[in-house]
Amino acid sequence: MIQSVIIEDEKPAARRLQRMLENLDVQVLTVLHTVEEAITWFSTNPSPELIFLDIQLSDGLSFGIFEAVEISSPIIFTTAYDEYALQAFKLNSVDYLLKPIDDEELEAAVTKFRNRMPSESKLPNLQVLKSLLNLPKEYRKRFTIPVGQHLKLIHVGDVCCFYSENKGTYIYTCEGRSYLLEGSLDKLEPELDPALFFRVNRKFIIQMKSLKDIITYSNHRLEVKLENFQGEQIIVSRERVKDFKEWLS
Repeated sequence: MIQSVIIEDEKPAARRLQRMLENLDVQVLTVLHTVEEAITWFSTNPSPELIFLDIQLSDGLSFGIFEAVEISSPIIFTTAYDEYALQAFKLNSVDYLLKPIDDEELEAAVTKFRNRMPSESKLPNLQVLKSLLNLPKEYRKRFTIPVGQHLKLIHVGDVCCFYSENKGTYIYTCEGRSYLLEGSLDKLEPELDPALFFRVNRKFIIQMKSLKDIITYSNHRLEVKLENFQGEQIIVSRERVKDFKEWLS
């Protein structure tokens, strides 16, 4: 029996899809209704064999789930987007089902998945899909941080800065707390909205609303002071000063 997860914010549609899948001998492990709920679930559970995914959820586009947590499952999209835009992308996913979902099309999609070798199942290229749908670029809206046996959600609006120290990458909140992140600042930088965040040097990415003061420093550099930040001195590197001033304007 295939083990699957449904991600769908319309509860009647989710219940209907679950009944249809049970008739096809597909077990639904859980039904998730929001981006935030899905991030929390996938952070603490292994990836299922198959995901049935709606694109637009009540709290944002479902792409945000995959930007926050690593998921290896193949996907069958269940969406109301135009079928012609999606047709060109079918080769890179299991299938796309347009709402309202038809019984025969669902059965055909599940059969297609069953006929695939495990090594051939892969997560579709979400960036390509976004471009096909002409969707705006989505930046990180939240971070899921393990704290002991718990998971803490930190929204980008609560971030003062990101910094690297002793080969680790940290998030520093407006409350004055530091949390260890996975990955590097180089990996993190393109995931952040450039209207809100700026990489002032190789060790710091700051948020504009956290700026407290900007001070002229030696060799045409600048020093920035952040609200509630008690760490080391933050200097805008000389080669980034011009871009930094443009970012502020």
